[in-house]
Amino acid sequence: MVVTRSRTAVGWQVQFVALAATWGASFLFIKVLDKHWPAVSLSAAPPARRVPRKERLPAEGRVWFHCAVLALLFNAVPWTLFAYGEKHTSSIVAGLWNATTPLWVLIVSLSLFGGERPSAARVTGLMMGFAGVALLLGPWRGFGGGQLTGHLCCAGAALCYGFGFPYTRRFLAGRAESGVVLSAAQLLCATAMLAVVAPLAPAPTADIGLDGIGSLLVLGAVGSGVAFAMNYAIVRAKGPGTASLVTYVIPVFSTVLGVAVLGEALHWNQPVGTVVLLAGVAISQGRIARGQSARSQKASSVGLGARPAQP
Repeated sequence: MVVTRSRTAVGWQVQFVALAATWGASFLFIKVLDKHWPAVSLSAAPPARRVPRKERLPAEGRVWFHCAVLALLFNAVPWTLFAYGEKHTSSIVAGLWNATTPLWVLIVSLSLFGGERPSAARVTGLMMGFAGVALLLGPWRGFGGGQLTGHLCCAGAALCYGFGFPYTRRFLAGRAESGVVLSAAQLLCATAMLAVVAPLAPAPTADIGLDGIGSLLVLGAVGSGVAFAMNYAIVRAKGPGTASLVTYVIPVFSTVLGVAVLGEALHWNQPVGTVVLLAGVAISQGRIARGQSARSQKASSVGLGARPAQP
C-alpha cells in the first residue's frame, strides 16, 4: 500500500478550530447512528484517509506490533466504548469524558512510563482532576436508566487514550516513518480487528435513514480522514504541544451540538466539573506557570521558533 502527502495553504488556526469542531461533532453523529447500529458494527465502519506524498507502509514486524497495540488503544476499543456508552448517556457526557484524556495521560505517564517524581504541582493538579471527575459524574443526581454504564464506558474510552499517548511516545516517537504512515498502518490494524468481531454483533437495521447515512459518511470521510490530515498539518506547523490543546476545545462543540441539535439536557455540574478537571491538568503540566513565564519573557522569545512544550 502506498500513501501520499498533501499540502494545504489553510492557516493552522483555521484548521485547529475546524479539527475541534469535527471531532466535537463526532459524538453527535455517533448518537444518531446508535439508533440503527450496534456499537461494534458502528466502530467497524471503514474509515477514510487522505494521505500525503508517496511513502510505503512499515516493513518491520515490531512496528506493526506497536501499531496493532495502538489500534486497540486509540481505535477499536475506545470507538466501541464510546458508541456503547452513548446508548446509555448523552453525547454531551461522552464529549466531556473525552476531555478527561489529559488526566489519564498524566496518571499513566507517572505510574507506568514515568521516572518523574510527583511534584507539588502534579499532586495538586491530580487532586483537582479527580475533583473535576466527581463533579462531572454528579453522583448526587443518581445513575438511573443505565447512566452509570454509559459513564463507565466513556471513561474507559478516555482511559484507553490515556494509555495510547504515552505508549506512542515510548515506542514510536523516534521512528523514521512519518506520522501519517504510522497512522495509516494503525487504522488498517483497527479495521482488521473490528472486521473480525463485527459479524458477532447483531446486524444493523436496514432502515438506517438519511440521517444515519449522512452520519456514517461524515464519521468515515471527515472524522477519520480529513481530521487526521488537519491534525498532522497542525503538528507540522506548531508542534505536538499546540496540537494536543484541541482536547480542551472539543467539549465546547460537542456540548453546543448536543443541546442545539439533539435537545439534550446540560446540567450545571457537567461543564463546571470539566473546567475544574482541565484546570487541574493545566496546573499539573505546568501550562499556567509556563504561560506566565512566557508573557514576562515575550520580547526575548518572539521569533526564536522554540518548540512547544510536550503535553
